[in-house]
Formats: sequence, structure tokens, C-alpha cells
Amino acid sequence: VQLQASGGGLVQAGGSLRLSCVGSGRSFSSDHMGWFRQAPGQEREFVAAINWSGAFAYYADSVKGRFTISRDNAKSKFSLRMNSLNANDTAVYYCAAALANKWPPTNPAEVIYWGKGTQVTVSS
Repeated sequence: VQLQASGGGLVQAGGSLRLSCVGSGRSFSSDHMGWFRQAPGQEREFVAAINWSGAFAYYADSVKGRFTISRDNAKSKFSLRMNSLNANDTAVYYCAAALANKWPPTNPAEVIYWGKGTQVTVSS
């Protein structure tokens, strides 16, 4: 089972990025999926989650209204659109699959599969 994340990079404050994650090795169409991030010296934190059907999404307060999570089960792909980025969004972003069945699945300790992470750096 593998999750391959892409789309990170360097962006100026106020800019946008789109992260994508493609899963392989098993079907994730019945699983909640999400994104977490980890800044230097800090613990990994929840960013956003989407339920198995794509009907429901949940966001950390720090990104609500700026980030949008989506998924395409036919392609085993889910994405995170990030707008109005600021320096506090600088972190390594990890895609996550098979989150806890409870909703919202915000605990990183309950994630089954992790992607390798992609760096997002926002310059001010």
C-alpha cells in the first residue's frame, strides 16, 4: 500500500497551492482520508479530512475557509486546495488514509497509512 503526495513548493504569502495524493495497493473508497502537517519542532497536526463518499469534510480552525479537501474515488486520488497561504502554513504536509472510523478523524495516532510528505513553504 502506498500513498504518493505531490504539489508542495514555495509560494508567497497570499498565494495558493494544490496538493494531491494518489493511493495504490488497495482500495480506499470506503475510508476517510485526510491531510496532516508538521512544522519544525512541532507535533503533527490535523488539517482536513473527507469522508469515504466525499459528502462531508472537516477542517482545522486554522485553515477553515481557506483550504478545501476533495476526492475522486475512481482515481484513488484526493486533493487539498490551499488558498490565502500565510507563514503559519509552512510545514511538511502528509496525506493520510484509513483514518479512524469516527468522525471527525483528527487524531494522527489513528491513521493507518501515511504518505511520505511534501514540503510547503510560504514566504512573507
